[in-house]
Amino acid sequence: MKILGIIPARYASTRFPGKPLVDINGKSMIRRVYEQACKASLLDKVIVATDDDRIIAELQSFNAPYLRTRADHQSGTDRCAEVASSFNEYDVIINIQGDEPYIDPRQIELLASCFRDNPAVQLATLVKKINDDDELFNHNIPKVVRNTNGEALYFSRHPIPFQRVHEPSAWAANHQYYKHIGIYGYTSHALAEITRLPPSPLELAESLEQLRWLENGYQIHTRITELETIAIDTPQDLDKIKNFER
Repeated sequence: MKILGIIPARYASTRFPGKPLVDINGKSMIRRVYEQACKASLLDKVIVATDDDRIIAELQSFNAPYLRTRADHQSGTDRCAEVASSFNEYDVIINIQGDEPYIDPRQIELLASCFRDNPAVQLATLVKKINDDDELFNHNIPKVVRNTNGEALYFSRHPIPFQRVHEPSAWAANHQYYKHIGIYGYTSHALAEITRLPPSPLELAESLEQLRWLENGYQIHTRITELETIAIDTPQDLDKIKNFER
């Protein structure tokens, strides 16, 4: 089984334009993500997918492989699918978020192991236990409901399940909730299929693309990670990693 890691990178972020090129402790964000991804032993190759000349110039400065993609992609999944179509020799694609400069390679390996351990897995992602109300009731943090086989039943920005017999302040203490860690794995075949699907009602309601896959009958396998991720969505988020080094 050959596994390709793809890092989608776009310049025109609404909340943080030019984010892949921001300096983080002496290196650009995209360089840090790339270098961390290259430490994942289960990846046979890592490549950046971008449509921007400025990002390409930065990648060339440290000899990182890249593929120029179309500019009209609606998601990182769509950008990954374009790249994957040029690398047919790979069985599995790992979509690595380009805004997590200190992503732990062990998370990438945990996700990749879903496919190594079970050849029937088509789609996979990571989840992490929620232990406090700030995360539980933050609508920017998608929550995941899982079945006993570790497959996702639903993703929502709202805490699910609703606990009828407890006040919301006691929900986290009386039920184990999970948050979604936004790194995806797909078989090459499944990736090509899901990017041909039209947006679904649940996806549009929650603004979560993975609901399109569930609504169309695909199973999403999950693995629980104990490792935290630090995503940079706005310039203010840089304060989270000001003194962070790995």
